[in-house]
Amino acid sequence: MDFLTPRLTAHNICGMQRLSGLDASFLYLETAQQPLHVCSILELDTTTMPGGYTFDRFRDAFNLRIKAMPQFREKIADSRFNLDHPVWVEDKDFDVDRHLHRIGLPSPGGRHELAEICGHIASLPLDRSRPLWEKWVIENVDGTDPQHGGRLVVMTKVHHAGVDGVSGANLMSTLCSTEPDAPPPDPVDGPGDASSLEIALSGAVRFATRPLKLVNALPVTLTSVVDTVRRARSGLTMAPPFAAPRTAFNANVTGHRNVAFTQLDLQDIKTVKNHFGVKVNDVVMALVSGVLRKYLADRGELPDNSLVAMVPVSVHDKSDRPGRNQVSGMFSRLETQIEDPAERLKSIAEANSVAKQHSSAIGATLLQDWTQFAAPAVFGLAMRVYAASRLSGARPVHNLVISNVPGPQVPLYYLGCQVKAMYPIGPIFHGSGLNITVMSLDGGLNVGIVSCPELLPDLWKMADDFTAALDELLAATR
Repeated sequence: MDFLTPRLTAHNICGMQRLSGLDASFLYLETAQQPLHVCSILELDTTTMPGGYTFDRFRDAFNLRIKAMPQFREKIADSRFNLDHPVWVEDKDFDVDRHLHRIGLPSPGGRHELAEICGHIASLPLDRSRPLWEKWVIENVDGTDPQHGGRLVVMTKVHHAGVDGVSGANLMSTLCSTEPDAPPPDPVDGPGDASSLEIALSGAVRFATRPLKLVNALPVTLTSVVDTVRRARSGLTMAPPFAAPRTAFNANVTGHRNVAFTQLDLQDIKTVKNHFGVKVNDVVMALVSGVLRKYLADRGELPDNSLVAMVPVSVHDKSDRPGRNQVSGMFSRLETQIEDPAERLKSIAEANSVAKQHSSAIGATLLQDWTQFAAPAVFGLAMRVYAASRLSGARPVHNLVISNVPGPQVPLYYLGCQVKAMYPIGPIFHGSGLNITVMSLDGGLNVGIVSCPELLPDLWKMADDFTAALDELLAATR
């Protein structure tokens, strides 16, 4: 069964789908300074669109595909008497024009103007009274007219409560095809509606069963703790939390966002991978390490010990738990203290191998299970305590988030327009104000970077250094 197909379990009785604790945590932890949605920036070639591009034609094609995407037609519902997490229900007043927007870039319409617009869009919170997504169709890219063969950019914003990397890619696949004139998929029914009473009653039932679920989670937790202690004695653990050095981006974030992006040749990544006998993800981590090492060294702020990244790990194929977010995570050393790029890559690969083994030994559903028990007040209190710790000078849990989302290696067409690039933009958090997410697609490696301008005012320097970091690794293969 496809992950995005509604599951006929107690999780979605009464025609509703209840959020998992991990899904709901992104609602509970959200603040004005910390909006928790994920974005993508698509660069499109409009010359392949059947009949030619007009915004009305684009909107009509999108509206047809929305009928096959119940996730885009549902909203959050709750009850003041609900003892469990909120639910997804059908939005009976759904109107695509409330979510699909059209704007034009100011001249000259280059990457800086585009990034400024996208950063502003990324900073705006989503309206929780409606389905938690928006699409912005951005015209006048490079000063061209998309109706006459110009480029088009589409920025999508979806709340993290509804998607993770894998389920977000699945949603995108509904809008994409391998042919420009592919027919839209068949309509799919939504979750239905639910009254406040139904939400409260089913929530009370789930709340009453929490002690049993807690008992079931304890053995896996204990086993994971014992295994971690054993691995620590042998030096075979991932980097521990709160071991990361402080940097300029390890502070409380503001409500502003700035973004930058770049594209690399995936074949160059594979050349490095094959030469050193490592994984693509190891090369990605080495690229980020090289970029951050140079960035911090140029500022005179390179720490003596390694930066630490939190890397989300998909557990869709290992988890039987309900919910849109099916992730675990591992802490990975970036070995930024090593000057030689080849030695740095080898050390990162070795550290990643240990981290993956440690991460695999931890129960795949442990994060989902424990977030089921936490109430909104617990998440809010935890975030306030953590934000206060940032002001007191405590070391960060980790320095940044690095995510690698594999995509199809064939040409894709988004509502008939050929996709030239797809830059993923993840969320940032207090204490971890930098997110670098990459997505491989049709021979390219697309890199999306997000921070807030008060912490890192010039992300383009970082984005442009990716090419230099890759050239360094390529030179080491010769």
